[in-house]
Amino acid sequence: MLNIFTLVNGRLFQEEIESLEELSRFQPIWVDLESPTLEEKRWVKQYFGLSIPDDAMDEDIEESARFYEEDNGDLHIRSDFLIADEDAPRTVRVAFILNQHNQDLKSRGVLFSIHDEDVPVFRLLRMRARRAPGLIEDAKEVLLKLLDADAEYSADTLEGIYDELEKVSSQVLAGDVTDAMAGEVLGAIARHEDMNGRIRRNVMDTRRAVSFMMRSRMLNAEQFEEARQILRDIESLDNHTAFLFDKINFLMDATIGFININQNRRVTQLTMLSVVFLPMNILAGMGGMSEYSMMTAGIPWPISYAVFVIGSAMIGLITYRVVRRVDQKKARRAIHK
Repeated sequence: MLNIFTLVNGRLFQEEIESLEELSRFQPIWVDLESPTLEEKRWVKQYFGLSIPDDAMDEDIEESARFYEEDNGDLHIRSDFLIADEDAPRTVRVAFILNQHNQDLKSRGVLFSIHDEDVPVFRLLRMRARRAPGLIEDAKEVLLKLLDADAEYSADTLEGIYDELEKVSSQVLAGDVTDAMAGEVLGAIARHEDMNGRIRRNVMDTRRAVSFMMRSRMLNAEQFEEARQILRDIESLDNHTAFLFDKINFLMDATIGFININQNRRVTQLTMLSVVFLPMNILAGMGGMSEYSMMTAGIPWPISYAVFVIGSAMIGLITYRVVRRVDQKKARRAIHK
């Protein structure tokens, strides 16, 4: 899909292009190619004289391959944009090409963006630019506003993570965390930790793109100050992601602690049962010996075995009371300490 954006009275107007003839009727400041076809690339090549690299959206992490300027004046920036989808959070690589110096090319003063899928930040900027006259002045402003909107989108996502973690925190700190609840909490914490990590990586990438624009000296004084403000916002976001990582680790440790408490409680119960039944097992072993029959000779077996069962139950009950009393004393001592 090939969309062009023209600037009229300080507002961005969008046009969807379906032929080379339609493209020649406009003077855009922004050309957006979403999953471009070979034919659309050919239109851009014929009209603007711009060849879109085949590796424009490759996942290359080397800074030298992502931020550079060609000899003909084309500035290349490859930046990642966050998509905070709950089911499949991800980042989308967007390649930007901007020529500000070579007057021999029709691409001068036009921002080209190439990406594989729609990006929420792009929709946000288009909506703002239609409603706010004077928001966009030139192609450089479009690129700067996109990076600014990306940082703001990350900030909104961080606020959502914080709100969700507050709900998780209230569940954990309320106590009496069952194993089923602990499983749900750990799943939620893992999702938020993954999203927080994606946001941190995304703002780091945005910082690199803004810093490259500042170093390239392509910005005027007002745009340069705006870029510095974006970097300050990113710095605060970086600190907030670190805070959320600490909160996530605390909730993770607290939840695992409750799981250990539940396991220790079960082990204690099993230990108590084994202690209670130990004397009874000894008596049962004695009852199965021939000596017991000799000891109870002359006594009707219903009476002897009834006395045996009652005695075993009484010994088991006494043992249970003793063990329970010892545990209660230990618990009181621990509380006083």
